Amino acid sequence: MTDIPTDTQPEIPTRAGFVALIGEPNAGKSTLLNRMVGARVSIVTHKVQTTRARIRGIAMHGPAQVVFVDTPGIFRPRRRLDRSMVAAAWGGAADADIIVLLIEAHRGLTDGVQEILDNLRERSSGRPVALAINKIDRVKAETLLALSQRMNEAFPFERTFMISAERGHGTGDLMDWLAQTLPEGPWLYPEDQIADLPMRMIAAEITREKLTLRLHEEIPYQLTVETEHWQERDDGSARIDQVIYVSRPGHKGIVLGKGGETIKGVSRAAREEIAEFMGRPVHLFLRVALRENWLDEAERFREMGLDFRDGDG
Repeated sequence: MTDIPTDTQPEIPTRAGFVALIGEPNAGKSTLLNRMVGARVSIVTHKVQTTRARIRGIAMHGPAQVVFVDTPGIFRPRRRLDRSMVAAAWGGAADADIIVLLIEAHRGLTDGVQEILDNLRERSSGRPVALAINKIDRVKAETLLALSQRMNEAFPFERTFMISAERGHGTGDLMDWLAQTLPEGPWLYPEDQIADLPMRMIAAEITREKLTLRLHEEIPYQLTVETEHWQERDDGSARIDQVIYVSRPGHKGIVLGKGGETIKGVSRAAREEIAEFMGRPVHLFLRVALRENWLDEAERFREMGLDFRDGDG
């Protein structure tokens, strides 16, 4: 008779699914995504409305694979691009297994947040919706408790988390809950993959972030970056050629800067971050081109991962 080992542990089932991060512009969605994934996969600046496409970052947590969808901020759109971005945000929520609404602790229940809550009642379709009150270090504890109570009276959230996406406070509890709440099933991506955007698009987003950090006023919203050519070289490095499209003649000189200083600084910062992300040397070449009507071209929207038709008024 064969002895049967008594210390065999039952296999823990794997879980996997999509978590949509939604909220107003600048609520901290991109910062939270990067924190959860452990790498910079989404553009983060002090300017609002910098995330344009739905960016998926992939995090492993025990037996669970959590696929975060960083959506553009939800706001009242004015232009075709704005409308496409808002449609992408709600599309990300519609495709998700769990929805997390981020709000800023110091701003509270704004008119914009109220509008998102009104839409969530129709769009959440019975899926778990959690509230994450971000930037908790900016307000006192009693203010947080009052805000949490008010928000939960306004919408039946499954759970409420007090977090600082920038510092990491409370994000572990949020990740634990997400990993436990996702449906059982096989992982959707390889275990070592951290994003599902093509590397060409990630590289373009990194360059756009560096431009956004250096430029002022409306200029960052009037430009886009595309990766034109990508060449793998024999020495293991990559040559990347990108074009920066601007919509006004005067913007070209501003992007280049006096003596080309601005574009040189952007190229240097972007090259270093792309190389760090890829883990190998990168040769980055940028050029600036005037394309006055790029905001009305379907091809530009496809490059950003947006649906041009969603921008129809």
